[in-house]
Amino acid sequence: MSILVNKNSKVIVQGITGSEGTFHASQMLDYGTNIVGGVTPGKGGTKAVDDKVKVFNSVEEARSQTAADVSIIFVPPPFAAEAIIEASEAGIEIVVCISEGIPVRDMVAVKKIIDQNRTKLIGPNCPGIITVEECKLGIMPGFICKKGNIGVVSKSGTLTYEAIGQLVDAGLGQTTAVGIGGDPIIGTTMTDILSLFENDASTKGVVMIGEIGGQMENEAAQWAKENMTKPIVGFIAGQTAPEGRRMGHAGAIVSGGDDTAEAKMRTMSECGIEVCESVAEIGEKMKKALKIGEIKEMTTFWKLWI
Repeated sequence: MSILVNKNSKVIVQGITGSEGTFHASQMLDYGTNIVGGVTPGKGGTKAVDDKVKVFNSVEEARSQTAADVSIIFVPPPFAAEAIIEASEAGIEIVVCISEGIPVRDMVAVKKIIDQNRTKLIGPNCPGIITVEECKLGIMPGFICKKGNIGVVSKSGTLTYEAIGQLVDAGLGQTTAVGIGGDPIIGTTMTDILSLFENDASTKGVVMIGEIGGQMENEAAQWAKENMTKPIVGFIAGQTAPEGRRMGHAGAIVSGGDDTAEAKMRTMSECGIEVCESVAEIGEKMKKALKIGEIKEMTTFWKLWI
């Protein structure tokens, strides 16, 4: 099992004939992603990615002919919001938007529509999703992953890869890794992803990577304290940033005293999350957290029989 996508997901690529779309669609196909079509208005009937993928003029046309349930978007920022809305209105269940720099005003309209249609949007401005050895959506390098039982959720693209690398070095594989994006308005929050991992039987622990600025990490930590039964290892980027500094993207605007790295790390720790001061600690701390979890499970088991 996994979350969001798997080997059976039927994927279309919006913007497949552009340079980014073509390159990453090729990488996704090589990984084994089930790409059933692409969308570029005006180029319907042609084929892309070395004639491997049929191109359609619209998402509606692509979905009607392929039964696609997932879309990934490689469209320039001025047109990306419209692409998300098109996918949502066509009934696509999961939309992943890689595009960076979508105007906030455009995303306000997008959020309203995807909520109405119950579309699950990952991003924008994100590296995508990878369910290891099954489905890669986006720009994450698949070769760094190893199949296992740890979920990863991150605001940061680069630190998503680093977290995966640290887990692999510690001998721990992953179920699904999700980069949720760093813009002010995104489709799916850390809490949303934690909930999915909590309900996924194959995920035994979660790594959560946050950043200074905003309240998302604090909200996720509070939710986890009340609802999560699986161990979480957390890290906050920006620990050495000067007071008032923000990260390099719009989703990490510093807004108050409880959005600093120190404050977030304190909140996470108080909520039972194993907090790392360095990303280099992620693998070993997760191994330790899993062992503690196993001991608790065994203790509970024997109490039932005593």
